Amino acid sequence: MVTRRTILLGTAGVAAVAAAGVGLLKWRGSEATAATEGHFEVTKTPEEWREILTPQQYAVLREEDTERPWTSPLNKEKRKGTFACAACDLPLFSSKTKFESGTGWPSFYAPIEGAVGTKEDWSFGLREEVHCRRCGGHLGHVFNDGPKPTGLRYCINGVSLKFIPA
Repeated sequence: MVTRRTILLGTAGVAAVAAAGVGLLKWRGSEATAATEGHFEVTKTPEEWREILTPQQYAVLREEDTERPWTSPLNKEKRKGTFACAACDLPLFSSKTKFESGTGWPSFYAPIEGAVGTKEDWSFGLREEVHCRRCGGHLGHVFNDGPKPTGLRYCINGVSLKFIPA
């Protein structure tokens, strides 16, 4: 039953979410800018990043976009080796931790120690965003529904990675 109270509470909730969203957009924008202002070991201007990244890599790594699922050839990569940041070449994930998650993106249960950083991401509810600790490039997200031994699933955009065979 829809009552006046239900409508008022719903309207207040929508307004609160909208207001929070505006603040988050500003926060996320300032974080994206932080990567070019010296908060990471490797910093470049947007123009410099565009010179070394493809348009899709730039959208994902520098603007926190997401590639379409099932489009990355790295989904089927089964060789031994290392998955490195496509922007700065930092080794991020070992092939030993890669697994088939069925999500459409390369998935790993653990990064190489000290290779990634995380931050809260409220764009679709609370998630944990994963970025390269050296250049700040957006890699994907980490979820707590992965396999043992960690129970984590690092769901990573394939365009943010380059594979280096062992």
